[in-house]
Amino acid sequence: MMTIKTILVATDFSEPSDAALAYGRELAGRFDATLHVLHVAQNIYITTFGAETYAPIAPELQAEVEQSARVHLEQLVVSGDGSGPRTTPVVMTSASPAFAIIDYAAEHHIDLIVMGTHGRGALAHLLMGSVAEKVVRLAPCPVLTVRHPEHEFIKPDTAAVVAHA
Repeated sequence: MMTIKTILVATDFSEPSDAALAYGRELAGRFDATLHVLHVAQNIYITTFGAETYAPIAPELQAEVEQSARVHLEQLVVSGDGSGPRTTPVVMTSASPAFAIIDYAAEHHIDLIVMGTHGRGALAHLLMGSVAEKVVRLAPCPVLTVRHPEHEFIKPDTAAVVAHA
């Protein structure tokens, strides 16, 4: 029997990530699992200035990026009526979102990772790589990738729809 007690949803606040969060919430509810929602903030110091350059503004800018991400994440994970699975919002900083997701999953014994995929074209994929592809190849657990709006499995509960009608 499959046991899923911890689910990680990786979000970059995009539409595919929102779809992945919907899947993660639904799965967490069905399995009575704890939902971890992770946003990896870019390391401004390394990605903008390079490791060998000192920029005195970088710590303040990095703090602003992280705080903005925390606020956005809190708004994303809090449901209006307080229902839903146990949720842990997390903001990490890394130059590599894929490795941050993989490390978090390993450190927190995550049973399933759910993440959106942007479905970029071949050229964009070649130039930028794919966070989802790296996570799928290297994650310590199964990974469910969600393309939005390709196929929706989550349908409104028929009883709830009829009750609201």
